[in-house]
Amino acid sequence: MTNNINHLLSDALWKIYNRPDRPAPWTGGGNLPWDDPAFSERMLREHLDESHGAASRVTAERAMLLDWLWQKLGLQPGMRLLDVTCGPGLYAVELARRGCEVVGVDFSPASIAHAKELAVSQGVTSRCTFIQQDVRQMDYGQAGFDAALFIYGQLAVFKREEAQALLTQIAQALKPGGKLVVELLDQERVDKTKSSWWFTDHKGLWGDKPFLHLGERFWNEAEQISIERFYIIHLETGEFNAITLCDQTYALETMTGMMQQAGFAAVDTYPRWGEVPVYDAKEWVVYVGGKV
Repeated sequence: MTNNINHLLSDALWKIYNRPDRPAPWTGGGNLPWDDPAFSERMLREHLDESHGAASRVTAERAMLLDWLWQKLGLQPGMRLLDVTCGPGLYAVELARRGCEVVGVDFSPASIAHAKELAVSQGVTSRCTFIQQDVRQMDYGQAGFDAALFIYGQLAVFKREEAQALLTQIAQALKPGGKLVVELLDQERVDKTKSSWWFTDHKGLWGDKPFLHLGERFWNEAEQISIERFYIIHLETGEFNAITLCDQTYALETMTGMMQQAGFAAVDTYPRWGEVPVYDAKEWVVYVGGKV
């Protein structure tokens, strides 16, 4: 057994040594394994961790953003809201508690299970529908929603043509005058320097037994994509994982144009979340589009 593990560890290190100098965009799909049950459980743990805002913003900041969204979207009790990549339902359930009828869609089985449990605990199951599905494959229907959310940078994990298709689908799902909020990283503030890092841990996003994580970041200037390449070696078993994560960035005028092309007549932009005092507000731009 020990010899086999040593062989696997050695093989993993040689794979890292012989890696391509720069990863091509969207290698292996260019995304995290959101629908893997074990990974989704670990990601859910990060979503619910109040010590950081890396997966979901902490409760106090989320409360401020919910008030902002309620006002900018002109929400009222009884309105229908679509939450695309809803995660564990932290926004959707609160908006349902305020009286909205909410449909949330996410690829993560653990997040969807938690969203359903949260709706039960808050007594809003009759106003919440949560669906586990790839948002690119979802049928959102026609003109059934008053508003939609696509927040925390999730549109950026899709190729540009997929993002355009999603924006068009969401526009079609909105009633005339319905509004969509899109939150994306400010392209001007994205870290474009090549960098690398490593760490070891025994519990975290990559596993719950000792592992070594090696990471690299690249900037693809031609396509305006930030690419991160992760290598994870599980030290007790020798298991090796290689993951490439792409973030497609957009200039303000590009995303505004894409939303207009999708069917949003007016698009307002709010750098820094319109000065809502969340800790990382300066990193983000929020777009609010109104459907024709």
